[in-house]
Formats: sequence, structure tokens, C-alpha cells
Amino acid sequence: MTIKELCNYAKDKIGYLDAKILMTHLLNKDIQYIISNADEELSEEQENKYLEEVKKIEKGYPLQYVTNKQEFMRLKFFVNDNVLIPQPDTEVLVEEAMERAEKIKNCKILDLCTGSGAIAIALKKYVPDATIYASDISGGALEVARKNAKIHKVGINFIESDMFEKIEDKFDIIVSNPPYIKTEVIPTLSKDVQNEPKIALDGGEDGMRFYRIIRKNIEKYLKEDGTLLMEIGYDQAKQIKEIFEGSICIKDYAGLDRVVVWKHSQKR
Repeated sequence: MTIKELCNYAKDKIGYLDAKILMTHLLNKDIQYIISNADEELSEEQENKYLEEVKKIEKGYPLQYVTNKQEFMRLKFFVNDNVLIPQPDTEVLVEEAMERAEKIKNCKILDLCTGSGAIAIALKKYVPDATIYASDISGGALEVARKNAKIHKVGINFIESDMFEKIEDKFDIIVSNPPYIKTEVIPTLSKDVQNEPKIALDGGEDGMRFYRIIRKNIEKYLKEDGTLLMEIGYDQAKQIKEIFEGSICIKDYAGLDRVVVWKHSQKR
């Protein structure tokens, strides 16, 4: 079969754009090549590999895990099924953290629940003078994060830790995109999201488990005038504000509540 024939077959299964992206991955070529060489005949081995991946994606396996690629903050990241796939909504969290970090000399930042390392690495790329620490409970996730740090040639201090368990320093800024999906909601999510690591999704019965852990410990690890920034679910602002007194909520590009900001000085 030709490139065009395979893409036409796949578009009805996984969508036109994903069919093209998958083909660029298979052939290690860019989109322009795929378009310009649409009549190129592929080998039987290439054809079978492509169809095999189409079948996996059709069943809900994320395309990003097949290609091992996801763009975030204009940077390309390696991803696999050990980590959540970085999403555009999280860029709001990074931008807010950047704005604050740029005003602090020798800023020290902790990215709690770092996953792929996307938040920590983006912060280091765009605020190079900052010292960045990044922690996660998952050794598999940290392996991915270290790989991404190497790809982007940035120095990040990685710590394998169950939340604050092995954290020792105090920080000017702590950022976190913790698991916040209610346990009972996870089975109702799209198949591709359900194929992401449950440990990075499950926020407990009410989705607040990790926010409560953060609130219980935050004053020990945040400097006196430090700032905490956390991503939240679009419908969780009211609950979060009850846990973090005096916090404010920032909306994402769709106008939904997305990032909560809490200052250490706002504690009671």
C-alpha cells in the first residue's frame, strides 16, 4: 500500500491528523515529506507496523505513547506510559511560576509530582538562573524526567520521594500538578486518559487527597514569603480555597479555573 492509502484507511479509525502524525513517526520523516510522497509504496513490514499501531490507538492507547513525543511550552518532550502526557492547560501554571521566579534572585523552585519533568524543565529553560528540584514517587517517571532533562541540556535536582517524604530544603516557589481526579470518575474518562498511569490521576475519593497533604506540610518547605502554585480541576476551586485560606484562582485560556496561588504570608 502507498502512504496515501494507509493514511486514508487510518483516518477513519484515528482521525486525519493522527494518521499523518503516526506516518511521520513510522518513516521518521516530516509532514511535508508525507504529503509530497503520498504515492510511495511502503514495505510489507512498514505496512504491518503502521496498521498495528493504528489498532492500538483505535483502542485508546495514546498516540503520544506510540510516538514518544509531546510538545509543551514550545519544547518537545519524550513521554511513555510511565508519565502523564503534558497538556496545554498546564502551561498556565508554568507561566504564572515563571512570572514570579523572574523577580527573585537565585530563586529556588520545587516541582512536586514532576512526572515527565515538563514543568521543571520548562521553568529551567525559561528562568535559567533558578535552581530547580523535581520530585516524584515513581522511579519510572523520574527515568523519563531525567531523559528529558538530558535532551534539553538542563540541570535539575531529581528526588524520588512520596510527596514531601525526602524533601529537605525550603523553597521560594513550589509548583505542583498533583493527581486530582476523583477515584470513581476515572473509569468514566476517555480510553486514552484511562491508559495514562492511574497513580498520576487518582486524587482519592473527593479528589482532594494530595492537596490536603500539601496543605499539611507546605509551611515546613516554603520560605516565609514563598509562593505555592497548583493546577486544579475546573470544578475544584471552591474546595481548594477552603483548604488553602486566602488563596486566589487563575483561569486557563478557556476561562476555566485552573491554577491556585497561595502565599506563605497568607497563613492564619
